[in-house]
Amino acid sequence: MSAASKIAMVTGAGSGIGRATTLALLNNGYRVVLAGRRLQALEETLALAGSDGSRALVVATDVSDPTSVQALFEKTRTTFGRLDLLFNNAGVSAPGLPLEDLPLDQWRRILDINLTGPFLCTQEAFRLMKSQSPRGGRIINNGSISAHVPRPNSAPYTATKHAISGLTKSTSLDGRKYDIACGQIDIGNAETELAARMKTGVPQANGTIAAEPMMDVDCVANAVLYMASLPLDANVLFMTVMATKMPFVGRG
Repeated sequence: MSAASKIAMVTGAGSGIGRATTLALLNNGYRVVLAGRRLQALEETLALAGSDGSRALVVATDVSDPTSVQALFEKTRTTFGRLDLLFNNAGVSAPGLPLEDLPLDQWRRILDINLTGPFLCTQEAFRLMKSQSPRGGRIINNGSISAHVPRPNSAPYTATKHAISGLTKSTSLDGRKYDIACGQIDIGNAETELAARMKTGVPQANGTIAAEPMMDVDCVANAVLYMASLPLDANVLFMTVMATKMPFVGRG
């Protein structure tokens, strides 16, 4: 199946990595469902797509809400008839507080959006992908470098991203019988509005504050495109895309 006939869905499509990936998919012929909490931000992404936006569908969605997720996938089914690619990208972080000072409601909010959200979307994607013709599809999870190592004061975000790795493996295994492939992209220091503070200085493991190298967010979008381009009998299970000189490899 060519990219021009494929349907993709991107959660968190209103900014950053989600926006860049959405634009890359549209520019490469996909029809794309843009999902996110902020309708205005989704429409801004669509405006950046120019004429390519005619192949897009915008759906305001709270991925932590089962009813909202069900409505998103039903709208996708009725509009396009199928789904070939789900990019589980939506995520949030908590304020950088000491672990012992983090309010329980903030912990639960991070888990709801970063972990329950991808689970709910994956569940609905399974239901659609296994019943469509031709059967199957691909799911790509945004894991982050935090799926491997934490930053200081990041317990909720890091815990969810470690858990995403488990969800990726389970999804890859359980999707086999439906011709559903699942992989994960772990991203380090992509230059987005959310990550802009990295350039001015962020806490390091040794207690210092240091600026960190960044990479163009389009590097991430192109990596997702590659993962999505594979036939369903091939899969990138895990890929790390990072700023070459960021403090990940080596002693902190």
